[in-house]
Amino acid sequence: MYAGARSVTRRSFLGVAAGVAALLAGCGSQGEGAGGGEATKLNFCLDFSPNTNHTGVYVAQAKGYFADEGLEVQILQPGDGSAEQVIGSGEAQFGVSFQGHIANALTSQNPIPLTAIAAIIQHNTSGIMSLAEAGIKRPADLVGHTYGTWNLPVEQATMRAVVTKDGGDWDQVTLVPNETDDYLAAMQAGMYDAAWSYEGWEVQEALERGVDVNYWDFRSIDPTFDCYTPVIAGNDDYMAQNPEVTKAFLRAVKRGYELAAQSPDEAAQVLLDAVPELDEGLTRRSAAFLADKYIDDASSWGVIDGERWARFYRWLDENALVESPLDQNAGWTAEYMEA
Repeated sequence: MYAGARSVTRRSFLGVAAGVAALLAGCGSQGEGAGGGEATKLNFCLDFSPNTNHTGVYVAQAKGYFADEGLEVQILQPGDGSAEQVIGSGEAQFGVSFQGHIANALTSQNPIPLTAIAAIIQHNTSGIMSLAEAGIKRPADLVGHTYGTWNLPVEQATMRAVVTKDGGDWDQVTLVPNETDDYLAAMQAGMYDAAWSYEGWEVQEALERGVDVNYWDFRSIDPTFDCYTPVIAGNDDYMAQNPEVTKAFLRAVKRGYELAAQSPDEAAQVLLDAVPELDEGLTRRSAAFLADKYIDDASSWGVIDGERWARFYRWLDENALVESPLDQNAGWTAEYMEA
């Protein structure tokens, strides 16, 4: 279960869906049902298997926050497609996406109609993890070592940028195809020395396993890479036709993530009750780590900083990492997020 989740997490952040087709079926609007009458039914699509990034949504469901807003929400997984396809088709009105993935959805030959409406985690928590014994404490230390790569353009452009900025020669890093999902096991087996990881999951997993690792994050090297990963996105047509439902949905989800920030162990229990196959120790450890990352230095949960968003999109555009010119201010809105 987790193996596939790990892989999709990174690939979603790196925006590998440049070639996905837009599914432009009807949005399945239930009408403006929030606030009275029969409950408005909504579908919410996860980006992959349930984990602590999704805790606030499960809390909103279990604690009745959706019901308080007159909503009935079904949580879906994307199956063989992507969350962006499911949202764009209207099969789900809302779901989890990533800033890089939205960039590709916007610039593909058949743009997918979705927009980010809230940041799930305020800052990018991804970086490079390695076994402590490898001595890779900063990007330049990768020189002379092996890096497990997915051979993706955005991934390798990011790696080249941070290694070069730190004074290292990216061409002196040996690239090894990353064909496993258990990075710790791969490093312990000597398959490669370092891998792109998320501090809230893989690093916490290493701690849970008692493995001594080094980790450095991308945003501490270059603020360009402090992008939004993950976000909540919505179907453009549905949100335009149902703004009050969209606001009600965000109010409920915001309450869920606020509880996850304030009471991580309680929130972890909600997630474990909903998804009992999750590893309890890792789930609780990850929930505790993310508690102060959901809001962090923002004024409240869900805030998206327009300049930070634009900075990453400028970099993608300048490095020709999207299919067509990218509007640096596109792909997100604060219209539905109430203070």
